[in-house]
Amino acid sequence: MINQIRFDKLYAIMRKAGLDIVALIPGPNHRYLFDAVHFVMERPIVIFLALEAEPAAVIPELEIPLFERHAVQARLFAYSDADGYQSAFRDALSALESSGKTIGVEGLFMRFFEGEAIRSAAPDSVVTDASEALEELRMIKDAGEVAALRRAIQISEDALRATLDEARAGMSEIELAAILENHMREMGGEGLSFDIILHAGGNTALPHSGPLDYRMKRGDPLIVDFGATFDGYCADITRTVFLGEVSGEQRDFYEVVRTANEAGRQAAKPGVTAESVDIAARQVFIDAGYESLMRHRTGHGLGLQAHEAPYIVEGNQRLLEPGMVFTVEPGIYRIGEIGVRIEDDILVTEDGCESLTGFPRELLVI
Repeated sequence: MINQIRFDKLYAIMRKAGLDIVALIPGPNHRYLFDAVHFVMERPIVIFLALEAEPAAVIPELEIPLFERHAVQARLFAYSDADGYQSAFRDALSALESSGKTIGVEGLFMRFFEGEAIRSAAPDSVVTDASEALEELRMIKDAGEVAALRRAIQISEDALRATLDEARAGMSEIELAAILENHMREMGGEGLSFDIILHAGGNTALPHSGPLDYRMKRGDPLIVDFGATFDGYCADITRTVFLGEVSGEQRDFYEVVRTANEAGRQAAKPGVTAESVDIAARQVFIDAGYESLMRHRTGHGLGLQAHEAPYIVEGNQRLLEPGMVFTVEPGIYRIGEIGVRIEDDILVTEDGCESLTGFPRELLVI
Protein backbone atom coordinates (compact mmCIF):
# COMPACT_ATOMS: atom_id res chain seq x y z
CA MET A 1 0.00 0.00 0.00
CA ILE A 2 1.32 3.42 -0.97
CA ASN A 3 2.26 5.78 1.85
CA GLN A 4 0.91 8.99 0.34
CA ILE A 5 2.78 11.21 2.79
CA ARG A 6 6.08 9.83 1.54
CA PHE A 7 5.08 10.21 -2.10
CA ASP A 8 3.95 13.78 -1.49
CA LYS A 9 7.35 14.46 0.07
CA LEU A 10 9.05 13.04 -3.03
CA TYR A 11 6.93 15.13 -5.39
CA ALA A 12 7.71 18.29 -3.42
CA ILE A 13 11.43 17.47 -3.66
CA MET A 14 11.10 16.89 -7.40
CA ARG A 15 9.35 20.22 -7.97
CA LYS A 16 11.95 22.09 -5.94
CA ALA A 17 14.80 20.42 -7.86
CA GLY A 18 13.16 20.84 -11.28
CA LEU A 19 12.78 17.11 -11.88
CA ASP A 20 9.92 15.80 -14.02
CA ILE A 21 10.75 12.13 -13.52
CA VAL A 22 12.84 10.25 -10.96
CA ALA A 23 14.32 6.82 -11.72
CA LEU A 24 14.85 4.47 -8.77
CA ILE A 25 16.57 1.10 -8.64
CA PRO A 26 16.03 -1.44 -5.83
CA GLY A 27 17.45 0.04 -2.67
CA PRO A 28 16.59 2.30 0.26
CA ASN A 29 14.52 4.91 -1.60
CA HIS A 30 12.54 2.22 -3.40
CA ARG A 31 11.89 0.42 -0.11
CA TYR A 32 10.96 3.68 1.64
CA LEU A 33 8.31 4.51 -0.94
CA PHE A 34 6.92 1.06 -1.81
CA ASP A 35 7.74 -1.00 1.30
CA ALA A 36 9.09 -3.62 -1.07
CA VAL A 37 12.45 -5.36 -1.30
CA HIS A 38 13.94 -6.46 -4.62
CA PHE A 39 17.45 -7.59 -5.47
CA VAL A 40 19.91 -5.70 -7.64
CA MET A 41 21.04 -8.12 -10.33
CA GLU A 42 22.26 -8.24 -13.90
CA ARG A 43 18.65 -7.89 -15.04
CA PRO A 44 17.80 -4.22 -14.43
CA ILE A 45 14.81 -3.12 -12.37
CA VAL A 46 13.99 0.58 -12.60
CA ILE A 47 10.88 2.37 -11.39
CA PHE A 48 10.12 5.74 -12.95
CA LEU A 49 8.11 8.18 -10.83
CA ALA A 50 6.63 11.15 -12.68
CA LEU A 51 4.88 14.24 -11.42
CA GLU A 52 1.96 13.85 -13.81
CA ALA A 53 1.63 10.13 -14.53
CA GLU A 54 1.29 6.73 -12.91
CA PRO A 55 4.66 5.19 -11.95
CA ALA A 56 6.18 2.92 -14.60
CA ALA A 57 8.37 -0.06 -13.74
CA VAL A 58 10.83 -1.80 -16.04
CA ILE A 59 11.20 -5.34 -14.70
CA PRO A 60 12.22 -8.83 -15.81
CA GLU A 61 9.24 -11.12 -16.46
CA LEU A 62 10.32 -13.42 -13.63
CA GLU A 63 9.86 -10.55 -11.13
CA ILE A 64 6.18 -9.98 -11.91
CA PRO A 65 4.89 -12.28 -9.11
CA LEU A 66 7.02 -10.47 -6.54
CA PHE A 67 5.81 -7.07 -7.69
CA GLU A 68 2.23 -8.31 -7.45
CA ARG A 69 2.89 -9.77 -3.99
CA HIS A 70 4.22 -6.41 -2.78
CA ALA A 71 1.27 -4.68 -4.46
CA VAL A 72 3.60 -2.16 -6.08
CA GLN A 73 1.26 0.31 -7.73
CA ALA A 74 2.92 0.92 -11.07
CA ARG A 75 2.38 0.16 -14.72
CA LEU A 76 4.66 -2.77 -15.53
CA PHE A 77 6.89 -2.96 -18.58
CA ALA A 78 8.29 -6.47 -18.44
CA TYR A 79 10.99 -8.00 -20.61
CA SER A 80 12.26 -11.50 -21.25
CA ASP A 81 15.85 -12.68 -21.32
CA ALA A 82 15.48 -13.44 -25.02
CA ASP A 83 14.20 -9.97 -25.94
CA GLY A 84 16.39 -7.91 -23.61
CA TYR A 85 15.43 -4.83 -21.63
CA GLN A 86 15.98 -1.90 -23.99
CA SER A 87 12.52 -1.98 -25.58
CA ALA A 88 10.93 -2.05 -22.11
CA PHE A 89 12.84 1.13 -21.23
CA ARG A 90 11.67 2.78 -24.45
CA ASP A 91 8.05 1.80 -23.86
CA ALA A 92 8.06 2.94 -20.23
CA LEU A 93 9.60 6.33 -20.97
CA SER A 94 7.35 6.82 -23.98
CA ALA A 95 4.32 6.16 -21.76
CA LEU A 96 5.60 8.89 -19.41
CA GLU A 97 6.02 11.28 -22.36
CA SER A 98 9.60 11.86 -21.27
CA SER A 99 10.75 13.75 -24.38
CA GLY A 100 12.15 17.13 -23.38
CA LYS A 101 11.80 16.39 -19.67
CA THR A 102 14.39 16.14 -16.91
CA ILE A 103 14.99 12.68 -15.44
CA GLY A 104 16.74 12.45 -12.08
CA VAL A 105 18.70 9.30 -11.27
CA GLU A 106 20.27 7.96 -8.06
CA GLY A 107 23.85 8.75 -8.95
CA LEU A 108 25.22 7.05 -5.84
CA PHE A 109 23.39 3.78 -6.52
CA MET A 110 22.56 3.46 -10.20
CA ARG A 111 24.99 1.49 -12.32
CA PHE A 112 26.45 2.75 -15.57
CA PHE A 113 24.49 0.38 -17.81
CA GLU A 114 21.16 1.39 -16.27
CA GLY A 115 21.93 5.06 -16.82
CA GLU A 116 22.92 4.33 -20.40
CA ALA A 117 19.69 2.38 -20.94
CA ILE A 118 17.72 5.44 -19.82
CA ARG A 119 19.71 7.81 -22.03
CA SER A 120 19.33 5.54 -25.04
CA ALA A 121 15.57 5.15 -24.49
CA ALA A 122 15.01 8.88 -23.95
CA PRO A 123 17.54 10.69 -26.16
CA ASP A 124 15.60 13.95 -26.04
CA SER A 125 15.51 14.04 -22.23
CA VAL A 126 17.99 15.50 -19.77
CA VAL A 127 19.36 12.83 -17.41
CA THR A 128 20.88 14.25 -14.23
CA ASP A 129 22.17 13.07 -10.86
CA ALA A 130 19.45 13.69 -8.24
CA SER A 131 21.38 12.26 -5.28
CA GLU A 132 21.62 15.52 -3.37
CA ALA A 133 17.93 16.31 -3.80
CA LEU A 134 16.86 12.79 -2.85
CA GLU A 135 18.86 12.95 0.40
CA GLU A 136 15.96 14.99 1.77
CA LEU A 137 13.48 12.16 1.25
CA ARG A 138 14.50 9.95 4.19
CA MET A 139 16.33 12.42 6.44
CA ILE A 140 13.47 13.00 8.90
CA LYS A 141 12.31 9.76 10.52
CA ASP A 142 8.68 9.11 11.48
CA ALA A 143 7.56 7.25 14.58
CA GLY A 144 7.55 3.88 12.86
CA GLU A 145 11.10 4.34 11.62
CA VAL A 146 12.33 5.37 15.06
CA ALA A 147 10.64 2.31 16.58
CA ALA A 148 12.44 0.05 14.09
CA LEU A 149 15.76 1.74 14.90
CA ARG A 150 15.17 1.26 18.62
CA ARG A 151 14.56 -2.44 18.10
CA ALA A 152 17.64 -2.86 15.90
CA ILE A 153 19.72 -1.12 18.55
CA GLN A 154 18.29 -3.20 21.39
CA ILE A 155 19.12 -6.41 19.53
CA SER A 156 22.64 -5.16 18.85
CA GLU A 157 23.34 -4.15 22.42
CA ASP A 158 21.99 -7.40 23.84
CA ALA A 159 24.17 -9.31 21.38
CA LEU A 160 27.23 -7.29 22.37
CA ARG A 161 26.70 -8.05 26.06
CA ALA A 162 26.43 -11.76 25.33
CA THR A 163 29.50 -11.68 23.08
CA LEU A 164 31.72 -9.87 25.56
CA ASP A 165 30.78 -12.47 28.18
CA GLU A 166 32.30 -15.08 25.87
CA ALA A 167 35.42 -13.18 24.79
CA ARG A 168 38.65 -14.80 25.89
CA ALA A 169 42.37 -14.31 25.34
CA GLY A 170 43.54 -16.72 22.62
CA MET A 171 40.34 -16.28 20.59
CA SER A 172 40.79 -14.81 17.12
CA GLU A 173 39.06 -11.69 15.87
CA ILE A 174 37.29 -13.82 13.25
CA GLU A 175 35.97 -16.25 15.88
CA LEU A 176 34.63 -13.48 18.11
CA ALA A 177 32.98 -11.69 15.18
CA ALA A 178 31.19 -14.93 14.25
CA ILE A 179 29.89 -15.24 17.81
CA LEU A 180 28.57 -11.67 17.66
CA GLU A 181 26.83 -12.24 14.33
CA ASN A 182 25.19 -15.43 15.61
CA HIS A 183 23.89 -13.65 18.70
CA MET A 184 22.37 -10.86 16.62
CA ARG A 185 20.51 -13.34 14.46
CA GLU A 186 19.40 -15.43 17.45
CA MET A 187 18.04 -12.30 19.13
CA GLY A 188 15.89 -11.25 16.18
CA GLY A 189 18.18 -9.33 13.87
CA GLU A 190 17.27 -9.68 10.19
CA GLY A 191 20.85 -9.25 9.08
CA LEU A 192 23.88 -7.01 9.42
CA SER A 193 23.90 -3.27 8.89
CA PHE A 194 27.39 -3.77 7.44
CA ASP A 195 30.21 -6.27 7.76
CA ILE A 196 31.37 -6.40 11.38
CA ILE A 197 34.50 -4.40 12.21
CA LEU A 198 36.21 -6.14 15.12
CA HIS A 199 39.87 -5.78 16.02
CA ALA A 200 42.17 -6.27 18.99
CA GLY A 201 45.64 -5.07 19.91
CA GLY A 202 47.38 -2.86 17.36
CA ASN A 203 44.72 -3.75 14.77
CA THR A 204 42.30 -1.43 16.61
CA ALA A 205 44.00 1.45 14.77
CA LEU A 206 42.33 0.20 11.53
CA PRO A 207 39.00 2.12 11.51
CA HIS A 208 37.45 0.22 8.58
CA SER A 209 38.69 -3.33 8.22
CA GLY A 210 37.21 -6.78 8.62
CA PRO A 211 38.24 -9.19 11.39
CA LEU A 212 41.64 -10.81 11.00
CA ASP A 213 43.15 -14.04 12.33
CA TYR A 214 44.97 -12.16 15.09
CA ARG A 215 44.50 -13.90 18.43
CA MET A 216 43.64 -11.64 21.32
CA LYS A 217 45.84 -11.46 24.39
CA ARG A 218 45.65 -9.99 27.88
CA GLY A 219 46.01 -6.20 27.93
CA ASP A 220 44.73 -5.77 24.36
CA PRO A 221 42.20 -3.09 23.47
CA LEU A 222 39.22 -4.58 21.61
CA ILE A 223 37.11 -2.43 19.29
CA VAL A 224 33.73 -3.65 18.02
CA ASP A 225 31.81 -1.63 15.37
CA PHE A 226 28.65 -3.39 14.23
CA GLY A 227 24.86 -3.33 14.00
CA ALA A 228 21.84 -5.49 13.37
CA THR A 229 18.97 -4.58 11.07
CA PHE A 230 15.30 -4.74 11.94
CA ASP A 231 12.55 -4.07 9.41
CA GLY A 232 15.31 -2.78 7.16
CA TYR A 233 16.61 -0.19 9.63
CA CYS A 234 20.25 -0.20 10.71
CA ALA A 235 21.85 0.02 14.11
CA ASP A 236 25.45 1.23 14.19
CA ILE A 237 27.32 0.98 17.49
CA THR A 238 30.98 1.01 18.46
CA ARG A 239 32.47 0.22 21.83
CA THR A 240 36.11 -0.20 22.84
CA VAL A 241 36.92 -2.44 25.81
CA PHE A 242 40.09 -3.96 27.26
CA LEU A 243 40.98 -7.61 27.83
CA GLY A 244 42.00 -8.53 31.36
CA GLU A 245 43.81 -5.32 32.26
CA VAL A 246 44.31 -1.74 31.16
CA SER A 247 47.40 0.44 31.46
CA GLY A 248 47.34 4.01 32.65
CA GLU A 249 48.26 5.26 29.19
CA GLN A 250 45.44 3.24 27.61
CA ARG A 251 43.00 4.60 30.20
CA ASP A 252 43.99 8.20 29.46
CA PHE A 253 43.65 7.57 25.71
CA TYR A 254 40.19 6.10 26.24
CA GLU A 255 38.98 8.92 28.47
CA VAL A 256 39.80 11.55 25.86
CA VAL A 257 37.55 9.72 23.38
CA ARG A 258 34.78 9.35 25.94
CA THR A 259 34.94 13.10 26.60
CA ALA A 260 34.78 13.82 22.85
CA ASN A 261 31.75 11.53 22.51
CA GLU A 262 30.01 13.37 25.33
CA ALA A 263 30.83 16.75 23.80
CA GLY A 264 29.37 15.71 20.47
CA ARG A 265 26.19 14.37 22.03
CA GLN A 266 25.71 17.50 24.13
CA ALA A 267 26.12 19.73 21.07
CA ALA A 268 23.30 18.01 19.16
CA LYS A 269 19.97 19.84 19.21
CA PRO A 270 17.49 21.39 16.78
CA GLY A 271 18.64 24.50 14.98
CA VAL A 272 22.40 23.94 15.18
CA THR A 273 24.45 22.94 12.16
CA ALA A 274 25.62 19.40 11.56
CA GLU A 275 29.19 20.65 11.54
CA SER A 276 28.82 22.11 15.04
CA VAL A 277 28.53 18.58 16.45
CA ASP A 278 31.66 17.54 14.57
CA ILE A 279 33.57 20.60 15.76
CA ALA A 280 32.55 20.07 19.40
CA ALA A 281 33.90 16.51 19.40
CA ARG A 282 37.05 17.30 17.44
CA GLN A 283 37.92 20.23 19.69
CA VAL A 284 38.39 17.81 22.59
CA PHE A 285 41.07 15.98 20.62
CA ILE A 286 42.73 19.23 19.57
CA ASP A 287 42.83 20.49 23.16
CA ALA A 288 44.34 17.18 24.31
CA GLY A 289 47.07 17.31 21.65
CA TYR A 290 45.68 14.42 19.63
CA GLU A 291 44.76 16.33 16.46
CA SER A 292 47.21 14.28 14.38
CA LEU A 293 45.48 11.04 15.44
CA MET A 294 42.04 12.00 14.08
CA ARG A 295 41.20 10.15 10.87
CA HIS A 296 37.47 10.60 10.18
CA ARG A 297 34.38 12.76 10.67
CA THR A 298 32.32 12.57 13.83
CA GLY A 299 29.27 10.87 12.34
CA HIS A 300 26.69 10.16 9.67
CA GLY A 301 22.95 9.70 9.29
CA LEU A 302 21.33 6.37 10.03
CA GLY A 303 18.20 4.69 8.72
CA LEU A 304 17.59 2.26 5.88
CA GLN A 305 21.30 2.71 5.21
CA ALA A 306 24.09 2.57 7.74
CA HIS A 307 25.54 5.70 6.12
CA GLU A 308 23.17 8.38 4.86
CA ALA A 309 22.45 12.08 5.31
CA PRO A 310 22.95 14.14 7.39
CA TYR A 311 26.72 13.82 7.60
CA ILE A 312 28.23 15.12 10.83
CA VAL A 313 31.31 16.73 9.35
CA GLU A 314 32.97 20.13 9.30
CA GLY A 315 31.58 22.17 6.42
CA ASN A 316 28.04 20.75 6.56
CA GLN A 317 25.81 23.75 7.26
CA ARG A 318 22.62 21.67 7.32
CA LEU A 319 20.52 22.62 10.35
CA LEU A 320 19.53 19.71 12.57
CA GLU A 321 15.79 19.05 12.85
CA PRO A 322 13.63 16.86 15.10
CA GLY A 323 13.43 13.36 13.64
CA MET A 324 16.97 13.25 12.30
CA VAL A 325 19.00 10.24 13.44
CA PHE A 326 22.77 10.14 13.19
CA THR A 327 25.86 8.71 14.83
CA VAL A 328 28.33 10.44 17.12
CA GLU A 329 31.49 8.36 16.83
CA PRO A 330 34.70 10.23 17.55
CA GLY A 331 37.87 8.18 17.46
CA ILE A 332 41.63 8.50 17.57
CA TYR A 333 44.17 6.01 16.29
CA ARG A 334 47.87 5.44 16.92
CA ILE A 335 48.98 3.18 14.07
CA GLY A 336 50.21 -0.23 15.19
CA GLU A 337 49.37 0.42 18.85
CA ILE A 338 45.82 1.39 19.73
CA GLY A 339 42.60 2.79 18.36
CA VAL A 340 39.59 3.88 20.40
CA ARG A 341 36.16 4.80 19.05
CA ILE A 342 32.91 5.22 20.98
CA GLU A 343 29.78 5.45 18.83
CA ASP A 344 26.20 6.25 19.76
CA ASP A 345 23.03 6.63 17.70
CA ILE A 346 21.36 10.00 18.32
CA LEU A 347 17.77 11.12 17.71
CA VAL A 348 17.15 14.86 17.49
CA THR A 349 14.07 15.75 19.55
CA GLU A 350 11.99 18.93 19.83
CA ASP A 351 14.14 20.32 22.62
CA GLY A 352 17.47 18.51 22.37
CA CYS A 353 18.52 14.97 21.56
CA GLU A 354 18.14 11.42 22.82
CA SER A 355 20.77 8.72 22.67
CA LEU A 356 19.02 5.64 21.30
CA THR A 357 22.05 3.61 22.37
CA GLY A 358 22.38 2.89 26.06
CA PHE A 359 25.36 0.56 26.29
CA PRO A 360 27.73 1.92 28.99
CA ARG A 361 30.48 4.27 27.83
CA GLU A 362 32.58 3.97 30.97
CA LEU A 363 35.84 2.09 30.51
CA LEU A 364 35.19 -1.63 30.65
CA VAL A 365 37.72 -4.38 31.34
CA ILE A 366 36.46 -7.85 30.45
